Amino acid sequence: MGQKVYAVKNPKKMLNMYILEVLKKYSDSDHHLKQQDIIEYIKQDYNISSERKAISINISRLVEFGYDIVHQNGYYLRERDFDDSELRLLVDSVLFSRNIPTNQAKDLIEKLQGLSSKYFSLKVKHVSNLNALEHTNNKQFFYNIEILDEAIENGNQVEFMYNKYGEDKKLHPRKKEKTLFNPYQMVASNGRYYVIGNVDKYEGASYYRLDKISDMAVLNTPVKPMNVVQGLEKGLNLPKHMAEHIYMFSGKSEKVTFNIDKSRLDDVVDWFGNEFKIRNKSDDIYTISVDVNTNAMYYWALQYGQYAEIISPIDLREKLQATISQMCERYNSN
Repeated sequence: MGQKVYAVKNPKKMLNMYILEVLKKYSDSDHHLKQQDIIEYIKQDYNISSERKAISINISRLVEFGYDIVHQNGYYLRERDFDDSELRLLVDSVLFSRNIPTNQAKDLIEKLQGLSSKYFSLKVKHVSNLNALEHTNNKQFFYNIEILDEAIENGNQVEFMYNKYGEDKKLHPRKKEKTLFNPYQMVASNGRYYVIGNVDKYEGASYYRLDKISDMAVLNTPVKPMNVVQGLEKGLNLPKHMAEHIYMFSGKSEKVTFNIDKSRLDDVVDWFGNEFKIRNKSDDIYTISVDVNTNAMYYWALQYGQYAEIISPIDLREKLQATISQMCERYNSN
């Protein structure tokens, strides 16, 4: 990324800032810059001529200001806001997020890369796969975040269109009218962003994916108090709530007991955190008890059906039995 050049009456008064930008862009612990290198980069990027003495004086001033500039066979900027491993994590989060439209993901990644030296880009060559990875085509995603953040901060209702994909693989409204919604919290779950809240005409909590929302607007009306929403009467304990709503389904949570192969305990922790009780049933089986949304647990049991068996509640077990029987008929019919 090229540096922005601003017109100033006396460019040389900005020399310390030019030096800092050059060190940010072209130096790291493996790439040290001599004074002459810095002079050449300043000329190249900012069309400003400078001398060795001025470079030395201004670097000393930057060090006095608190910048961690190391003088060792040249100069390099040691401490940055993010180290490369932290930036790699952030870049990958953007790269593999399905929520972010491709063009906006590209812009974000370029901004993140600009926080390190130019050599960082060589360490994340897989970013070139961005266009081939799945990303939403909803260009209002970041706008939705901004609007919801404002509404939640000020305690206001919002309205929006909620969409689904059609045969053309584009988003289309599920219904003609907008949804009147009381937003309480934005969360990330299973690689998607959701807003937790309440559809105003209903009593319970609801969850909407931000990448499927369009035409959102903040209203002047206050949100419904959270303590009158079913499931949120005691407020929103986010860690507990997320553990109970593993697929972000609406509906009640209750105690579910299931048997699972001991070899799959990692999966139980991945999905439910530490919010479950465990006891040995046999040498090969654990019996697990957890408070969880039963609608979500239905799909979880189908996903892990090879290893897990729902014991209770009995209505969930019977629902799974019926579904599995239908699946067997479907796969056995030729």
